[in-house]
Amino acid sequence: MELTYHRKGDYLFPNLTVQDKPMSIGKYGMLRRTYLRENKKNWYQSMLMSGRLNQHLAQIDEQAENRMEELIESLNEKYPAPNKEAEQMAWVAHQNNLTAMAEEIVLKELVYN
Repeated sequence: MELTYHRKGDYLFPNLTVQDKPMSIGKYGMLRRTYLRENKKNWYQSMLMSGRLNQHLAQIDEQAENRMEELIESLNEKYPAPNKEAEQMAWVAHQNNLTAMAEEIVLKELVYN
């Protein structure tokens, strides 16, 4: 590996590049990135400079999505939904409440941890 340099005044600075693969990052990955940038600055910079940040964010996003599915399923078993055909609005409200409960758990466990 050959390093190239650029001159600034009397100094030579190495041209550094980060070999971080671009990945698709969803909602939870973006929330995690914001949390790390604002609250865990040293860790964020370390991950960014080592090229592991996008991989970490994609992993958190995937784990969060999987956990959401599991939680909604278990909450549906614990708190059965009303009949969808007879009470559509009550069913939608019930599902929204379960989703909000599951998302609160996921955010606490995975994103803001």
